[in-house]
Amino acid sequence: MNRIHLYELDQPALTQWVTETLRQPKFRAAQIWDWLYRQYAPDFATMSNLPVALRAQLEESATLGVGTVVDEQHSSDGQTKKLLFQLHDGQYIESVLMKYDKRRTLCISTQAGCAMGCVFCATGQMGFFRHLTVGEIVAQVLYFARELAQTAEHVTNIVMMGMGEPLHNYENTVTAVDRLTDPNGFNLGARKITISTVGLVPAMRRYADEQRQTPLAVSLHAATDAERDKLIPINRKWPLVELLDACRYYVEKTHRRITFEWALINGENDTVAQAQKLGELVQGMLCHVNLIPLNPTAGYGGKPSSPERVRKFQEVLAAYGVSSTVRVRRGIDIQAGCGQLRDRMLLARAQNSAQL
Repeated sequence: MNRIHLYELDQPALTQWVTETLRQPKFRAAQIWDWLYRQYAPDFATMSNLPVALRAQLEESATLGVGTVVDEQHSSDGQTKKLLFQLHDGQYIESVLMKYDKRRTLCISTQAGCAMGCVFCATGQMGFFRHLTVGEIVAQVLYFARELAQTAEHVTNIVMMGMGEPLHNYENTVTAVDRLTDPNGFNLGARKITISTVGLVPAMRRYADEQRQTPLAVSLHAATDAERDKLIPINRKWPLVELLDACRYYVEKTHRRITFEWALINGENDTVAQAQKLGELVQGMLCHVNLIPLNPTAGYGGKPSSPERVRKFQEVLAAYGVSSTVRVRRGIDIQAGCGQLRDRMLLARAQNSAQL
């Protein structure tokens, strides 16, 4: 008998499964739902208000969780924790918990690997393996929610900026967001979840048409097609003129500010000329630029920009009336950039095998 992953089911589907497949009364489904999304049960044995026979039935026919934790890293300042999960089919995904004052932000994966091929990204360097299911996306959040609850803390923000391109896995990503924002479930505010994309223009327009309240962030990283083509291959399919049109369309349809992510690479995209061009591109748009000094990866030789170059870049944007902030870098000492922990583990395994 194939076991069903309960995080794959929304509340009506769970109710139907409990009543029709398990032949249990409807209120049992409500109890199970509460254990999943309000009490973050790690297993069925924890569901103490369910009959022992039902718990045994659930153990036999269903499953919980995201996978097996095969590696775990903590930053030296204690503010960042990164986990590497091995999924049921052997694939790996990474999830990160970052602490900022009162915020507890999760960086969540939506795919195993990534098909976008961005040259400075460890996930892009490894290639694409498969989409994550709704349950696999949701389970990452609930894993950390359970852990934070032990110290009376809770998840305050989620960014879909881990492994994968969220809008490439559109249906599962937005369904997971719906699950996490369900007032009867996890009940996180929609504006506390940010979806990041490298610029899948048709999906961005669909996202705008659906009037979703979850913020959208676009990984821009270059202000000319010549530069962006080198960094982000998908730009050759949807160049900047099409991407910026989609961004304006999003703002027009949703009346929401769009964020541009910009990984500052020393001597490449952190120049005054690039800042000026970016200012020209987005001037007058309801937007914000999130500047991120590059997180170095083994497969890319670029280096992060110096504080002086970052400051100058900001000054140029300000002259165009474009707001920007510099993201606080977290987890650099534990390679918290997406894909890096997986690569490190596989390299270590290969080295160990070579020594045998």
